[in-house]
Amino acid sequence: MTTTTGSFARSRFRALGTTAELTVTDPARLPAAEELLRAELQAVDRACSRFRGDSEISSLLRHPGSPVRISPLLAEALQVALHAAELTDGLVDPTVGQAVSDLGYDRDFDEIDRDAAAAATPAGAVSGWWRIILDHARREVVVPRGVQLDLGATAKAWAADRACAAMARELGCGVLVGLGGDIAVAGPAPAQGWQVVVGDDHAATDPRRDPVIALAGGGLATSSTGCRTWRRAGRTVHHIVDPRTGDIPDVCWRTVSVAAATCVDANTASTAAVVLGARAPAWLARRRLPARLVTMDGHVVRVAGWPEGDPA
Repeated sequence: MTTTTGSFARSRFRALGTTAELTVTDPARLPAAEELLRAELQAVDRACSRFRGDSEISSLLRHPGSPVRISPLLAEALQVALHAAELTDGLVDPTVGQAVSDLGYDRDFDEIDRDAAAAATPAGAVSGWWRIILDHARREVVVPRGVQLDLGATAKAWAADRACAAMARELGCGVLVGLGGDIAVAGPAPAQGWQVVVGDDHAATDPRRDPVIALAGGGLATSSTGCRTWRRAGRTVHHIVDPRTGDIPDVCWRTVSVAAATCVDANTASTAAVVLGARAPAWLARRRLPARLVTMDGHVVRVAGWPEGDPA
């Protein structure tokens, strides 16, 4: 779907199991921008999807314990994921693949049985990101036996950053890319900044109800425990796993929104905050990351300069 409003042009389409949203400040650049974005997201999907048998990461996992030469794109994706794990002391860990699958997220989200009678059995503590051996210079990686990778906590946000920067550089206009709840902006920003609505579900935000913030650069990410959910034996589960237990975190936050220098930094922090639970506000404040956290009953906590005030 393509729309033009004043000096902006927008396009929306399905990609990476979610909705891709593209906005440019020069309507004449929209067709070229959309072509670039579609190509980038298709490349990321072919490299990183754990749901495609023909993806590069699926091929990699068929050679456990052996060094495998990988593409520059997958090498970068893995490096980003491992860096996120290091920055969060393992709260965001790419080796949660088996744990997420054991909870029922073993295929594209649209294909999951949303209310299965069988119980979801937590896998226990994950194997640990430090066991992945990546030689980025030689583009070789060793994944130990028994380890399943899931780059879901970083790959989508990283793809938004990559695509946004490439389009702004090549087309010379302001660009916003949204992938689900992950937003990246690059190039010349509008005079009042990019007006972004923040809500529980990116597909159902409403500026009359939800807060609107202005982004001049960098990224914004919202992690939610209320959108991508399903039930197993009467128990509601979701896609964010605590690597320390292999299970979903204790219930604390409905959503966590974070602004950062990049979208992948924002998403890393919002995911870690969901895992941390009640300790998240202090953790975010120490890192000076503006954030808005919403409890299950709707109470809002703002830290590190997140703007005060929500719509009535």
